[in-house]
Amino acid sequence: MRNTFDFTPLFRSGIGFDRMLNALEAASRVETVDNWPPYDIAKKGEDDYRITMAVAGFSQDELDITQEQNMLMVSGQKAGEDSAEYLHHGIAERAFRRRFELADHVKVVNASLVNGLLTIDLKREIPEEMKPRRIEIGSVKAKPKAEAKQIEADKQAA
Repeated sequence: MRNTFDFTPLFRSGIGFDRMLNALEAASRVETVDNWPPYDIAKKGEDDYRITMAVAGFSQDELDITQEQNMLMVSGQKAGEDSAEYLHHGIAERAFRRRFELADHVKVVNASLVNGLLTIDLKREIPEEMKPRRIEIGSVKAKPKAEAKQIEADKQAA
C-alpha cells in the first residue's frame, strides 16, 4: 500500500514555498529505494553538516562529487574489470549514483576519502544581505504648535 499526500491546499495558500513543496512531492513519489552505498548525515553545528558514505573498494579516481545549484550528486564507477574467478563475491563494487537535495545557500566545503569512508562537509552560508539586521528607530523633533491667529473685532452690544 502506498501513501500519497495531496499538497494542493498548500500551493493555494503558501507563497514562495514552491521549491519546498515540489521537493516534498518528489520525495513522496520515490518508488524504489536503493540503500547502497550506506551513508550517514550528521549535523555538526548550527550551519555545519557532514555526509559520510561507506565506499570500500573505490579509489579517489573512481569517485565523482558534483554540486549543481541545490543538488549534490556522488557517483562511483570501478575503473577496470576483474577477471578473477570468485568462489564467493560479497564485496559490492557496483557503480552507484546518490543524490542529495540541498537547502538554499548550502555549499560543499571539503571532501575526503579515508579508510573506505568518503566524508563530505557542508556549510550553510547565508549571504550578508539576507541575514537579519537591526533597524534603528530614529526620532524626529516635534514642531511647536503654531499659535492660532485670531481676528480681533470690536464687540458690539446687542
